Amino acid sequence: MVLLLVVIYIVFISLGLPDSVFGVAWPVLHKELGIAESFASVYSIIVGICTSGVSVIAGKVLRKFGTGRVTLVSVLLTVIGLFGMSFAPNIIVMMCFAVVLGYGAGVIDTGLNNFISLHYKAQHMNWLHCFWGVGVTLSPVIMSHFLKEGSSWRFGYRTIGALQATILLIVICSLPLWKKVESKPLSRQEEVGKAEKTFFEIIKGKGVIPSILSLSFYCAMEFMIGTWGATYLVHIFALSPSEASKTVSLYFGGIMLGRFISGFLSMRLSDNALIRLGTGISMAGMFVLLLPFGRASVFGLLLIGTGFGPIFPSTIHAVPSRFGKDYSADIIGFHMFGAYGIGFSIQLIFGYVATATTFFITPFVFIGISVCMLLFSETAIRKLQS
Repeated sequence: MVLLLVVIYIVFISLGLPDSVFGVAWPVLHKELGIAESFASVYSIIVGICTSGVSVIAGKVLRKFGTGRVTLVSVLLTVIGLFGMSFAPNIIVMMCFAVVLGYGAGVIDTGLNNFISLHYKAQHMNWLHCFWGVGVTLSPVIMSHFLKEGSSWRFGYRTIGALQATILLIVICSLPLWKKVESKPLSRQEEVGKAEKTFFEIIKGKGVIPSILSLSFYCAMEFMIGTWGATYLVHIFALSPSEASKTVSLYFGGIMLGRFISGFLSMRLSDNALIRLGTGISMAGMFVLLLPFGRASVFGLLLIGTGFGPIFPSTIHAVPSRFGKDYSADIIGFHMFGAYGIGFSIQLIFGYVATATTFFITPFVFIGISVCMLLFSETAIRKLQS
């Protein structure tokens, strides 16, 4: 079980690697391909639709094939997507490989989060997502190196794809561990011969919808920084694309730090308390971005990332205890559907509004979304307690 946990930690790095690479490459990429700057939102919505669409059926897929095999196929798809995008001669081919990347991210996110929620304590959920932070922080650093050296963004994509391929080999070698440790997750209804609940029966459960909406608003902010963070720094703080790429890693590093600390705090604090604490810290970072300190204000990104740290893992880890274990994979899948579907839609709208007006609105938008996120989170808690 310990060896499998080590493998899962490594796989969580692979979850983060593709998530930040597009946004940091975009200030250069869109010029090379002759695409409008606002088109980044279209890319994000394509990935979001694919990821959220497959998340809806994730519970059934995981029960049929098991988490190990699903993880292997998902990582393979992300490898194909990354290398394919690096060789894309135009934006149409790139979007085709973005579809592959989106499908690769969908089920694995649900599968691993559900597996950890069921089999491990809250600190592992936070520390595992800290390793996601390693991947998502490493991508901007790698890409900034190639941009600074004057190399093409394509070499950055290929380097990240090679790291992903290495993790794929580790997953392949670990398949016997999954088979040994993992028991096929059959729902209680299947065990007693009853029909499975439908989508609508599950989603009508007490507190499910506000919980999904809470995570969706959080992920909208995460996607906005991932896609537009570097562009925001270029426009507002006059950083070069390579400087902006490196500076965005402050935010991703903050997420990694926040999740590392939250792993220890989760031994004392509940999931709900960690969500409230993280929201408060992240909102403080949003206000720092508005302070007239020049380039020093970008350290608000570090606070935002640190506050964001516990929100996602705590929300997901709470699913089995809030809604029961029978359909936890399905409900986590629905959370992923909302996170990607609604989150990317908000990010899409923001992208067009900001490019048409000014990126100065970014911190104000974040503060408004944070308030909505917290309200839905508290509504879910109140409904479950009623």
